Amino acid sequence: MNVAPEKIESQTSTDNSIVHKIAKIISVLFHPLFVPIYFVWFLLYIHPLAFIGFSAMQKFQTLIIVCINLTIFPLVSVLLLKALGFIESIYLKTQKDRIIPYIACGIFFFWAFTVFKEQTKYPMVLVVFILGIFLASSAALLANIYFKVSMHAIGMGGLLGIFAVLFYNNNLSMAWPLALVLIISGIVCTARLLLNTHTPKDIYAGLLIGIATQIAANYFL
Repeated sequence: MNVAPEKIESQTSTDNSIVHKIAKIISVLFHPLFVPIYFVWFLLYIHPLAFIGFSAMQKFQTLIIVCINLTIFPLVSVLLLKALGFIESIYLKTQKDRIIPYIACGIFFFWAFTVFKEQTKYPMVLVVFILGIFLASSAALLANIYFKVSMHAIGMGGLLGIFAVLFYNNNLSMAWPLALVLIISGIVCTARLLLNTHTPKDIYAGLLIGIATQIAANYFL
């Protein structure tokens, strides 16, 4: 039984549409601005020792502080830049659009690092993570001069880097989170490639920046 070429083409188009929709959903769920929330939530409610001694209210307040400084402020700055006409799209599709947001986010990240560093009640791993985020945004700004490095890959690379740090510090219970993040990173990076938003070079460079900056932050602190 022969199938009409038009029907095959229609089915292929539908399949591609579904794949692209899934890729877009993954890209939104694991946007780099949401990555700090996921990691800090892990430290607060899953890691056995990171926030031991903190009350439920203190944990919630910590999560809110991180959300405001590392997610909401950068997001609002991008929206304001779009409203004022400094960038063409909130999706930051071009290298030019990314310059000012990188600088603005770097300021927010450095401020958050300074605040948490001075508050000795917080675990060092949180301070290391935020410093790594600042270093990553700075490295991304420099890389942006030459090519459009993937911010999603930087975010996932940062998660890989910080979980590798946790695992390296003789914490064998971090093996399964590291493996899980590795799988998620592969899915997210594949989604970005399927959407044709980046080249493999952009993806690999982003992963390298994210991993290297977290390891560097751990070394410096």
